Amino acid sequence: MSANPTLPSLDSSFRHNCQRVFEAVQTVITGKPEAVTNAMVVLLAQGHLLVEDVPGVGKTMLAKSLARSVDGSVHRIQFTPDLLPSDVTGVSVYSPQNHEFTFHPGPIFANIVIADEINRANAKTQSALLECMEEQQVTVDSITHPLQRPFMVVATQNPIDSEGTFALPEAQRDRFMGRISMGYPQRDDELAMLSSHHRDEPLQSLVPVLRLQELVRMIDQVKLVTVTDRLSAYVVDLGRASREHPQVQLGASPRALLQWVRAAKSHAAISGRDHVLPEDVRAVADMVLGHRLILTRRALADGVEPAAVVQELLASTPVS
Repeated sequence: MSANPTLPSLDSSFRHNCQRVFEAVQTVITGKPEAVTNAMVVLLAQGHLLVEDVPGVGKTMLAKSLARSVDGSVHRIQFTPDLLPSDVTGVSVYSPQNHEFTFHPGPIFANIVIADEINRANAKTQSALLECMEEQQVTVDSITHPLQRPFMVVATQNPIDSEGTFALPEAQRDRFMGRISMGYPQRDDELAMLSSHHRDEPLQSLVPVLRLQELVRMIDQVKLVTVTDRLSAYVVDLGRASREHPQVQLGASPRALLQWVRAAKSHAAISGRDHVLPEDVRAVADMVLGHRLILTRRALADGVEPAAVVQELLASTPVS
């Protein structure tokens, strides 16, 4: 197959900048190129990322290294059961000198927010993120405060540990464009990690490789990637098929389809194309759809995994 044309709206710096971020994160996260690529897809699509896996595989490290590679503001929130919504969004404090309330922004006011162990906060605190993630704004005391652009939440959670945790509600999970799992590294990658990490901490030496203005420009250019009516119909057909699948209780929402298209456009841009192909839609399918599918009790009892349902949907739904 001949090489696809590069985006006419992009210069050669787009691919170069993508490669720089990829290589910078790879210095910290060893042997996980797919996870790093998917994180970049979500970043350039202006979505939010949920990193879900067992302890100790680099969830928080991936979030930190991605944030440090971009020269923007980064705030980390450690979610705990006693965390209050105002600890996230901010609070209005009365000033006796001015006889008025002054808003003190919370840590959500940053370009990249690391929500570490998000499922350890209660539902009330988790709900404080709903407006932030969907509308990129915070409303406190009936006053709306816009968030910075770009804005991305990178959340981590451990799906195994249930002690002191609160399951993410469907509305919250649906606001994450993608969910990825790190998995255990290969043996050679673990050996390389031990060799490099015992001398120093790679994260401490990671410096920004992308200016914030460059990131904003790349995000704007990704929006110009072409999606044909045929590809849009393909995504809609996949979404509708997920709602009608016998093993699925709750399928893809309209928001999920919008974010699916945005992720596919970002994947196409990173691959150097000015248009989305079916391969782009399929490449991000599990990341975008897997955490949104709510399976029936029978399917769960039979040990069915959402990833298997996603692959079945891709195999049974043709491009019209």
